[in-house]
Amino acid sequence: MKCRGIDLISGEPLALSFSGVIESADVILAPQPEDGNAFLAPGFIDLQVNGFGGVDYNRPEISEEEIQRSLEVQFATGVTRLYPTIITGSHERITGALRTLVKARATAPDGLAMEGFHVEGPFISPEDGPRGAHPLRWVRPPDIEEFRRFQDAAEGHVRLMTVSPEWPEAPAFIEAATREGVVISIGHTKASAQQIADAVSAGATMSTHLGNGAHAVLQRHPNYLWDQLAEDRLTASFIVDGIHLGPAFLKSALRAKGLERSVLVTDAVMPAGCAPGPYELGEVKVELHEDGSVRLAGGTRLAGSALRMDHAVANVIRLAGMSLRDAVTLATRNPGRAGRVSGRQRGLVPGDRADIVRFQFEDGAVRILETWCGGKKVYAAAA
Repeated sequence: MKCRGIDLISGEPLALSFSGVIESADVILAPQPEDGNAFLAPGFIDLQVNGFGGVDYNRPEISEEEIQRSLEVQFATGVTRLYPTIITGSHERITGALRTLVKARATAPDGLAMEGFHVEGPFISPEDGPRGAHPLRWVRPPDIEEFRRFQDAAEGHVRLMTVSPEWPEAPAFIEAATREGVVISIGHTKASAQQIADAVSAGATMSTHLGNGAHAVLQRHPNYLWDQLAEDRLTASFIVDGIHLGPAFLKSALRAKGLERSVLVTDAVMPAGCAPGPYELGEVKVELHEDGSVRLAGGTRLAGSALRMDHAVANVIRLAGMSLRDAVTLATRNPGRAGRVSGRQRGLVPGDRADIVRFQFEDGAVRILETWCGGKKVYAAAA
């Protein structure tokens, strides 16, 4: 396979040749006019997506066909690798959802786009505010044996877990899970500064959707947002839909974490890509509103998002004044590194996976033209 366009990093016209991996990346010495109308970048990576296109990854009964359809919708947004995310629930529901996903990963036509799985809970804060929209009755302390049962159900593909360090069991849990190759992210927490420091010392390396899953009103300082922003060993993910975070916090947080320690996630839920109206996320009733927010039915509390990754890239440029090059880095190399996605941490270079997106950027909008996943063309925009 071959494709041509402007290398987003160097600004030079580039010709890529690839199969499953990139075989060559050569500067075009005699570019044609059409080579300059599109950018080339590594495919986007989403480390936190609960569902998409009407498909809820938290439902154990979903079919392989539904999962495949949800992947195809995401390919149209430039996403090439994702971590389907399972939230707090009963042990049976979590393991059931993981078994369904890992089976589809092995058998669906594009199942390998599901690089691994993110288990967000149930080892989070039980307190209103930090708990977010997670059901209280299933919140529980970290348990390494239960985690191993999750991992058995996922056939070893749980790659990321969100945990609150406020539990006494958290440091030992984090240390054990990281030894077993899992990235631990701090989130949905009311943890103290010392508890956060202990979690980082035990091996936690990320913060989940920082600025969200928190109390509506916080002590000025210290508080668990400042503590995570100040910790240089933590990479933070952000939901940049213009709803979850205000521009002032977003700008400040990105400056605190720096380009290298910031990641875009969608935290999308099943109504993403659907019409406004009522939906169910597992046992939770929600509404997708006209403004694009997903909220608990009849209330104001956010319950995930309807964000697309191509829109997240455009939004962080608009809201935080970031360059296109840096915004795309937050959706490609940074999540590759933070989520330990093999073959996806260097960029458009020989030897890295042929996960490629070709797109235009005009009038502040990202328009995906073509997407390749592992060398296979999985999306092409209509002419």
